[in-house]
Amino acid sequence: MKFIRIFLAALLAFVAGSFICFFLWIIILVGMAGSMSGSVEPVAKNSILKIDFSELITDAPSTNPFATIDFATMQATPQLSLFSALQAIDAAASDDRIKGIYLRMNGMGGVTNTAQAEELRAALMQFKQSGKFIISYNETYSQGQYYLATVADKIFMQPEGSFDWMGMASQSLFFKGLLDKLGVEVEIFRPTVCKYKSAVEPYFLTKMSPENRAQMQSLMDSMWGTITSTISEARGISVEELNRLADELAVMLPQEALDAKMIDGLKYEDELETIFEELGVETGLDDELNYVSLGGYASQVGGEETKLSAPEVAIVYAEGQIVDGEGQDGKIYGNTLAAKLREVRLDEKVKSVVVRVNSPGGSALASDVIWREMELLKAEKPVIISMGGYAASGGYYISAPADAIVADKTTLTGSIGVFGMIPNAGKALEKKLGVTVDVVKTNTSAGVTPFTPMTATEKRALMRSVDRVYERFTGLVANGRNLPLEKVLEIAGGRVWSGEEALEIGLVDMNGGLKEALAVAVDKAGLGEEYRIVERVDAPTGLAAYFSAFSARVKASWEASELGVMMKEYRYIQEAMSQTGVVMYSPYKVAF
Repeated sequence: MKFIRIFLAALLAFVAGSFICFFLWIIILVGMAGSMSGSVEPVAKNSILKIDFSELITDAPSTNPFATIDFATMQATPQLSLFSALQAIDAAASDDRIKGIYLRMNGMGGVTNTAQAEELRAALMQFKQSGKFIISYNETYSQGQYYLATVADKIFMQPEGSFDWMGMASQSLFFKGLLDKLGVEVEIFRPTVCKYKSAVEPYFLTKMSPENRAQMQSLMDSMWGTITSTISEARGISVEELNRLADELAVMLPQEALDAKMIDGLKYEDELETIFEELGVETGLDDELNYVSLGGYASQVGGEETKLSAPEVAIVYAEGQIVDGEGQDGKIYGNTLAAKLREVRLDEKVKSVVVRVNSPGGSALASDVIWREMELLKAEKPVIISMGGYAASGGYYISAPADAIVADKTTLTGSIGVFGMIPNAGKALEKKLGVTVDVVKTNTSAGVTPFTPMTATEKRALMRSVDRVYERFTGLVANGRNLPLEKVLEIAGGRVWSGEEALEIGLVDMNGGLKEALAVAVDKAGLGEEYRIVERVDAPTGLAAYFSAFSARVKASWEASELGVMMKEYRYIQEAMSQTGVVMYSPYKVAF
């Protein structure tokens, strides 16, 4: 008996100690996350704002306290919202302490899509109007980095570095062969007119359909045209010459890039100190140049000082895949976003709203729940959509009611179409694992499962739902955009458009970024010069929310460490295969 008491006491102490250690680790990690996001760098006189991409620039501010930590490596990459980055660059233009900007894009962060690069570049162009310098330097330049670097007065690179200039491409993985080998059958439900709605093609084709190939070629040409025309204007090199250099891979080496006048010089980084001194930057007391990072500077500036009682322009973020229900884990939950829109609608201090949409779509039902709140909000206050890297399918559905839609030229948008997809893994289970399924039903069509074939009646019923959602989608776009239904049907069909193309066909009102959308919101509300911009972001509350955020981040870190370069493909498959029933989803993500 004494042994049992001692054993139970020891067991209880072990369990209690384990829980205490676990909670202590949670507290330490929360402290780490908080300290990294709240670090402040003093800004000395004669400072240079250094944009080194040590921070990951995100569309929406992260509400996950562990978002900066990679648990696979226990390393941290700080995050900075695009809005904060733009504010910091604006503030630097009129800050006497800041003499210029040094673009040194060698960190682990950076922008996550072409639209962010477009907006950051536009902000840097506006900064140059202050008369201050921008100098760019790197050992290597990717195409995205070079696109951003061309805003600089001078571009330098390391003499033994490398230069990436080859054009843009988009590839798709097709899984029909794999599904055939496994014995998995996938039922596809797509309106006949939605021939461009290609999110389902990987599951019943082995290569792009002619329609998908045509739309992707048009999209690539439009985005590449935006990039090359921008660089052509900045560097004085014709678009034709830029394309020739890309076709022939003629500027892979630093000297080749210099000879082609794509850069201004080959230097080691220490040699830039002389250039900065020639530009009038004085060294500090330690005879070193003073640098301040973008994140450090952003933490100390916040735009114009206004009274707390000033009317508000609210920024609401719609970031990620659209799903049903409530939640806060990097997706757009229909009921959660609807509640946020309702909150700003009922808040009398809020006079105008900008909804920043960065979404490929998802659930048709959740999209409609959000659409309803957008309609109610628009009836009371100006609502402006700012489209990020992509606002397609369900992302466009929720945008359609707005008073105005602002999209970057490289934004992926449109994809006005729907589909349904039901897998049948019954044969695969039987042939590969010896597992069989049997069903007892009260009615013929009861119990539709992913393990039994669909009947003709079930197929017709789902097809009716798909057709009904498509009819509603196109009707809402026609009404929201004030376009004839015939016109909408011409540009719908599930086709994806660039922001530049979308402007030409009436799907958006202007090309621009978050700053331009905010300006429209202020103007439509008639606020003049006295207003406040407030980001409406809810941080997780309660211990359960912290545990959820912690486990989600650990899972993401594990996936990244296990899959490495295949991470993007894995997430693509994961998102696509999770789409069952009637959905509005566009899987395209373009990097450069």
